[in-house]
Amino acid sequence: MGDMEQDNENNKETMIEQLAQAFVELEARNGASEDKVQWVEIKQHFFDLEMLLNKKNEELQAKEREYEEKQLETNTLLSQRKAAVTSKEQDLLDRLQELKDAAVASIVEARPNHETTPLEFFVYDDGENQDNKVNSSPEDSPYKSGEKSEGVATEVTSHLELKFFCEKMDANGLLDYVVAHKKKVTVFREEISVALESATDPARLVLDLLVGFYPANETTQQKDTMGAALQGKRKSSILILEALASLLARANPGADHLLNPETKQQAKAMADEWRLKLASADIDAANGHSLEAEAFLQLLSTFRIASEFGEEELCKLVLAVAQNRSAPELCRSVGLTHKVPGLVEILINNGKQIAAVHFIQLFQLQESFPPVPLLRTYLKNQRRNSQVKADNVRDIATAKIDANAQELAALKIVIKCIEEYDFESEHPLDTLHKRVHQLEKSKTEKRRGGEFFKRPQQSKRPRPNERHFPPRSSGRGGASAVGTGRQIPPVRTAYAGAADRYPHYSAVAHEYQVPQPSIYTQPASATPPNYGRYIGSSLQPSHQHYM
Repeated sequence: MGDMEQDNENNKETMIEQLAQAFVELEARNGASEDKVQWVEIKQHFFDLEMLLNKKNEELQAKEREYEEKQLETNTLLSQRKAAVTSKEQDLLDRLQELKDAAVASIVEARPNHETTPLEFFVYDDGENQDNKVNSSPEDSPYKSGEKSEGVATEVTSHLELKFFCEKMDANGLLDYVVAHKKKVTVFREEISVALESATDPARLVLDLLVGFYPANETTQQKDTMGAALQGKRKSSILILEALASLLARANPGADHLLNPETKQQAKAMADEWRLKLASADIDAANGHSLEAEAFLQLLSTFRIASEFGEEELCKLVLAVAQNRSAPELCRSVGLTHKVPGLVEILINNGKQIAAVHFIQLFQLQESFPPVPLLRTYLKNQRRNSQVKADNVRDIATAKIDANAQELAALKIVIKCIEEYDFESEHPLDTLHKRVHQLEKSKTEKRRGGEFFKRPQQSKRPRPNERHFPPRSSGRGGASAVGTGRQIPPVRTAYAGAADRYPHYSAVAHEYQVPQPSIYTQPASATPPNYGRYIGSSLQPSHQHYM
């Protein structure tokens, strides 16, 4: 570097000398002049230019050094942050490994305490080995229901079996197992979510078992034949979808392997196929309990593809499942929170106040839609709809039984809702409990009444050319007729002895045909002992004020 500067300095001096010599020669030729430029001035000019260039060069070098320092500082900071992230990641992995080791240790420790052989469950031979399968249902368990060890053994066995299917990516086996143990849905909901973690691709496993949600080339006859089995599979499929959603909610947001773009695209293709099926299905006929619509919404929620579909279409599907308790949460998970006030109004106008209350409570809309008045309106509507019209006297007994059953069901729903959301301060439960007790008591009395509460059979009309005989004057049947002062209509020959064999037959028949005050005061021989109580108290019309 020093030699180069020395060469530049020598070249500069040489050029200056040459320039000075050329200037002298030029000055000698031109002669003397008053306005001539002195050589000293020219030399000073070049010296100033050199100083200016050196100064700018120093400034650029200073800026370069400053940039290098900042770059070094930034690289150091990035290295520190990278080390910190790596350290946290390693700590989390260590913690996860500790949790896994603890879980495995708990399972290993619990297994020797129970006489269960989980490997026997995996024998699927329809022939000789059929009896070797492990049946983990509570009804067939060798342990008594009161023993504490039964719950632990069943839980461990179920976890291992579910984990086996997930590790093998056996979609059909997992679905069949859940269908076979559908009575333990509340236990399986979390067990399935944990077991799915052992699958290499949980989302793909769930998509594979959803392929049979709509059977291929399904006909009306096939739908009627396998209706119950298909419904069971669909309910189990929804349960597994919910379990996958729970797993994805617990997973690290950066875990792209659980729900990658390719899997979401496959879920979108399946949702498009289901949409066509829903368009041809009568989802409104389910009265707010459509399994098909619930599965569709759960599919969109679990795989997070709801944004690919229109909001109006999704709102219609939410209304189709509004009676399900999962409907409010599904509505939120598919991004329809801003549509809830409109949905609540629709539910109220359609007489689905209970479903509306669940939406109101979850989305905190109590100020716009007070829930307790809605419950009162629901009870009033149910009571009004269950009132019996005495247009057909022959069906009044059965109609009253049905009306009381409807009222009892509505009361229990409202009581459960009040207890769940702590509305007792606004609506005490005493009057509701009293009414429930009264209806249940009347229901018990009707059961005790036995055959006396059955509808009396009406005798056939006599034919024009048929012979009739006068009624017998002896026996209890005749006494009843005389006591009431009524004229008994002609009786066919084949039933001439009915009054003797069934003393109450003729009296009851005429009470329904010609109602008079005397029907409440007939002798015991002609009227069943509980008849007056049945008409007077146990089947009171549901117009009492308990609101």
